[in-house]
Amino acid sequence: MTGRLRILFTIPNFITAGSGGAMLNIIKRMDRGFFEPAVGVLRKGGTLDRTVTEMGIPLIEAPFVLDAKPYSSLLRRAKHAADVFRPYHFDLWHSFHYSDDYTEPLIAYLSGAKGWIYTKKNMNWHSRAWLLRSFFARRIAAQNTDMLEQFFSKPVFKNKTKLIPRGVDLEKYSPKAVAAGDFRKRFGIADREIVISCVAQLVPVKDHPSLIHAAGRMSGAHFFLAGSTTDESYIDELRRLARSQGLSDRVHFLGKVADIPALLAETDVFVLSTKGLGEGCPVALLEAMACGKACVATNIPGSRDIIENGVSGVLVEPENAEALAGAINRLISDRDLRERMGSAARKRVEKSFSIEREVAAHEKLYLELMGVKHK
Repeated sequence: MTGRLRILFTIPNFITAGSGGAMLNIIKRMDRGFFEPAVGVLRKGGTLDRTVTEMGIPLIEAPFVLDAKPYSSLLRRAKHAADVFRPYHFDLWHSFHYSDDYTEPLIAYLSGAKGWIYTKKNMNWHSRAWLLRSFFARRIAAQNTDMLEQFFSKPVFKNKTKLIPRGVDLEKYSPKAVAAGDFRKRFGIADREIVISCVAQLVPVKDHPSLIHAAGRMSGAHFFLAGSTTDESYIDELRRLARSQGLSDRVHFLGKVADIPALLAETDVFVLSTKGLGEGCPVALLEAMACGKACVATNIPGSRDIIENGVSGVLVEPENAEALAGAINRLISDRDLRERMGSAARKRVEKSFSIEREVAAHEKLYLELMGVKHK
């Protein structure tokens, strides 16, 4: 390799949440002495488009995903799509596209790329397309150990898969980083009252109903539910559930919150009640732990990699409101325990989940794939 390593990061549209934020964190902190990043999107108009262009990073809008059918014309169509990217001479492509598409690596290789990488960010593996996607990848970045064991333990995948969990900005998310916001004041909650916060999209897999049922088993504490949704009927359903439990004055729906550190500064206990297959690597949980908050989470993939049960937080079985309430009650009734777990949580994130650690792991992955001695 001569000169800097050219990497195209791909994502459907470049928005702040989820994969977009993760991708931006890597791009912003990459060593530009070694790397020259660009971003490929299926459609412009994302909330991070301006951010990346102001950084002087090319933003390319072009189809890098195709409908595989009809198969008879796939190669011709893939060559045509690759023509857009060929003049850029990208060495590697790194896909943050969350689908099971397998046409992207075909386009990448036809454009001249020497390797295609993808980040596996969830526990879905519902089609044979994931097998093809993984087969074509030169490297796979898995976000938790359950992925390694369930999806990538076979030799054909094991040797190309690396565990790279998410990281957080330890300066932005810190027990002393910011002053509290006005969330308590908005709802007339006194400083001495307990606040339980949950930051998660309002979608069924996050299992807010179990959290609301847990709130119904507790007295006095207030619950802040922060997160957006694309289904207003689901929020209406959650509001009805809170009313039926007599919790309208204690369960507060905040919508999307821009200043998460300020919300966490007003939080006593953080809860993540996800059910189902699990998380990839839940950043909201990492952010709360980095802020020194005692946390309760369900014992599912992703969360159980982060929390050392009984040390840096508490794990409970999913869809179990009674267990959830019990764990929260234990923490809110024992301030010393909250503080010990919060301190241990901060240390846990400092040791294993910093953004610097995540970026360094990606840089090492790219350089080793290209046969370059890493820093």
